[in-house]
Amino acid sequence: ILAEYGIRYFFVEAHGVLFGSPRPKYGVYSPYLTKSGTAVFGRDIESSKAVWSSKEGYPGDYNYREYYRDIGFDLDYDYVKPFINGCGTRVNTGIKYHRITGKGDNKELYHRERAMNTASDHAGNFMFNRQKQVEHLSGVMDRKPVITSPYDAELFGHWWFEGPEWLSFLFKKMCHDQDDIKPITPSEYMDMYDDYPVIEPSSSSWGYKGYSEMWLDGSNDWIYRHLHKMAELMIKAANDHKNAEGIAARTLNQMARELLLAQSSDWAFIMRTGTFSEYAVERTKDHIARFLTLHAQLRNGSIDEKLLSDAESKYNVFGNINYSMYEG
Repeated sequence: ILAEYGIRYFFVEAHGVLFGSPRPKYGVYSPYLTKSGTAVFGRDIESSKAVWSSKEGYPGDYNYREYYRDIGFDLDYDYVKPFINGCGTRVNTGIKYHRITGKGDNKELYHRERAMNTASDHAGNFMFNRQKQVEHLSGVMDRKPVITSPYDAELFGHWWFEGPEWLSFLFKKMCHDQDDIKPITPSEYMDMYDDYPVIEPSSSSWGYKGYSEMWLDGSNDWIYRHLHKMAELMIKAANDHKNAEGIAARTLNQMARELLLAQSSDWAFIMRTGTFSEYAVERTKDHIARFLTLHAQLRNGSIDEKLLSDAESKYNVFGNINYSMYEG
């Protein structure tokens, strides 16, 4: 499917490559071709843990800003009330005065210059470790190794406030302070060689432990029969109403939105972690129900325009969505 849509490469957890068949010659330090011709890159565990782990990695350093402290909850209620929201309920404002400090509840004030110095040091440490890693790998491989280090974008600046500065320091140091390693895109690396081995990747997933347990367990497994059925109905509806116009096209487009929103992995993730799980269940059921209602109205030729307009207003993401992408 990926090859059919022109996707040249994708990424998997380390064991998705390491447990591939046949056994990968270069570990995760080279891409491999699948039978379809699309390449697969395996995530490097060492560089991932250095950034991802709040316990072992850089983001947990005591000099960095504390994510879980916010003036919306820290400051005196009467003082902060005019600045939070109309009903006076305490909310996170994004303004945070404290640094991580330690594991306890007592937090010291955030010191920006100290945090920036720490980010610079961590960038240097990351670069040094990659230099040593590449030095070792270059001695045992017949080609230049590639270190694949994917991260969620929201880590940088959201969970790890200093993350963007760390990235900036890292790229500057790689450019000015050494010439052993360099940043490279997957496409650039793929163009370096023309004899990549072919493997069948092993099953893997993004998320905790990499074996789908975050996305499929007793807390969230009930959603998938609905999602699969909705996808089937969406494909059939798109094919049955090719070149639809007016309110029918709007209905089909909103059905596509509801399907995509219901398929959001955030809901399964929240159900699994137990944080605001009731909200995740409610949102999932809401999108399923609205999709099925719109589908039934489309099929019966009795579309409730007010219901449709309300849905378009409430969930107005993907403004340029076109249901025809489900045709075929």
